[in-house]
Formats: sequence, C-alpha cells, structure tokens
Amino acid sequence: MRHLILLGTGGTIATTDGPGGRRVGVPTAELLAASTAVWADPAVRVEVREVRRTVSFAATVADALALAATVRELGAAADGVVITHGTDTMEEVAFLLGLAHGSDVPVVLTGAQRPYGHPGADGPRNLAAALRWAASPAARGTGVTVAFDDRVWPAAGVRKVSSLALAAFAAPGRGPVAHVDEAGVRPHAVPPRPAPLLTGRHDDLPRVDVVPQYLGADATAVHAARRAGARGLVVAGFGVGNATPEVVRACLDLLREGVPVAVASRVGEGPVLGLYAGASAELSAAGALFAGDLSPWQARLLLAAALAAEPGAGPAEAARRCRAWLAEAGALSPSGTSTYTYTGTGTGTAGVPGPVREV
Repeated sequence: MRHLILLGTGGTIATTDGPGGRRVGVPTAELLAASTAVWADPAVRVEVREVRRTVSFAATVADALALAATVRELGAAADGVVITHGTDTMEEVAFLLGLAHGSDVPVVLTGAQRPYGHPGADGPRNLAAALRWAASPAARGTGVTVAFDDRVWPAAGVRKVSSLALAAFAAPGRGPVAHVDEAGVRPHAVPPRPAPLLTGRHDDLPRVDVVPQYLGADATAVHAARRAGARGLVVAGFGVGNATPEVVRACLDLLREGVPVAVASRVGEGPVLGLYAGASAELSAAGALFAGDLSPWQARLLLAAALAAEPGAGPAEAARRCRAWLAEAGALSPSGTSTYTYTGTGTGTAGVPGPVREV
C-alpha cells in the first residue's frame, strides 16, 4: 500500500463562484472525492491535511517556507506529497519548495483554472493526475514538480503561460517530465536535482526586489529597492539580459557596494548572457549573476535563498552558491559563465558589440 499525503492550501481549485467573485471554501477532502471519479487505486492511501484556505496571490514567502517545513516533516513518513495550490504563484512556490527539498520523496503541486463545480472544471482531472504521478515509481527522485493538464513539469523553469487556458503551465526550453492521461503514466526525463540551498528552518528570506525593464526605464526602482532595504536585486532584462544605460549604471554602483545583482530575462524562453557592450556585457564583467533560463521571479527566490543559507556570508559567496546551483540545474556551464565569444567592430556604445571578448 502506497501512502500519499494531500495538502490543501486553497486556490482556484477550491473556489466557487458567488456574489463579489470567487472565494475559497471547498474542503480538500471534497476535492479528493471529486478526483476519484477520474482515478482511484485501492493500493494507494491518501491522507488529507488542510494547511490553509486562501488564494495564492495573497500568499507570502513566509507561507511558502512554512509549507516547505510541513512537506519536510510529513514527507518523511510518506511515499509522496501532493499539494493543491493556486496557479498565480505556483511557479514560485514550487521553485522555493525545490530549494528546500532534499529527499527522493516526490512533491507534486497542482491546481485548476476553473472553479469547483464549473461544468468544465479541470481541478478533478489535474488532482487525479498529480496523485497518480506521485504514486508512480517513476516520480521518485524527480524532486518537486507541477502536474497540470496531463503534463508534469519540473519546478526549475516552470512558468504560468496562460491566464485562462487549461494548458496553463510550461517549462520553455526544458519540456515535460512526464504525461499522465488515459494511456497511463509516461515518464520522459528526470530533471536535474541540485542540492537544496535551504536545509534548516527559515521563517522568511532576505528582501530581494525585481526591477523590470521597459522602454525608457530609469533607475528609480533600483534606488527605491535599495532604500527599502533590499539585500539583492534582480533585473528582469530585455532579451538576453540587457538593461537601459541608467539601470546599468545604478546596478554597477550596487555591485561596487557589495550588493548582489542577478540578471534574468523578461522574455518567456531562453537564457541570459553578457553579449552587449554597455549593457549585459558590462554587468557580466562587473560580477553580476546571470540566472540562466530562470524567470525573474524564480531568480529572485534563488538569490534570496542563497543569502539566507549562510547569513554571515557576503554577496560574493551568495553569488557563488547561486552559480553552483544553476550549473547543477543545467542552466549554466560548470564554470558558471557563458563560453560564447562574439566579434564586432563597434565603438563600445550601449547595444553595439565591441572587440572580441569571452564573457
């Protein structure tokens, strides 16, 4: 008999429509009962635990860390853990759980795009797939994953890609770990499993802010983040990780002060690299952390976790930890840098490649 633990945290899967909008109120045991119409196995026992009932856009980092502690405690006596969760922050919570998960017990998050009781509700099927995947021997050792719309995605790199469509999640550039549908559980890959960064109990993480790039962006958000006490910064850059000249100058100042700066992309797919003089190449040369193909939101949590892992360590050590994690996760080369070499005859102005340079 396989023993799974089902943790309910709310989200659309547990909401119903009513006056004033959707509200969480459906017990997790009722969600489980609805999923048994799609899949049930007498050889699998599911133990239901209510963690909280809320919408995920109201969740905090402290809530996610508390959930990680619950998973660590209960997962030690189970064959798998399944979590019903809201989709708005699922990609971040899954990633954070992955940063704290070190055992081979599979942890699977799922949810829904449509509320409970809707004629086309997707929650029961998604939950059935998550339970089926967690109970499968193929799931052991895959870490934290997201099961949604018949597909299983790795926590690192997963993104919500549609606000309403049932196929709400993807991991661009990585692909699904498995499919779970009428044909059964069909595993395709085992995602890389970096060693966890968060090995102890944490009530919160250091503040790390994300600064988005857009046409004409100035450094106001960078300065505001620093004044608010941010211990690190993530630039959600253009393309391969570029930023406006003002933001680049402000980030270089932060790096000189010893504040770690990470670079991710606002684009939905692909890695970041230091390719452009006056922008990403400048940040790379100054020691900014390039976050591979992680979204800015996941890069934020990675940097915050590295800062929290060793409170006495400096920003250089935090960046080193992040690079090592990214390399283990398959996002960087083992050296933590790109081996791409570009050539050009530009004058070194922003956006124009300069002389031959390895970054």
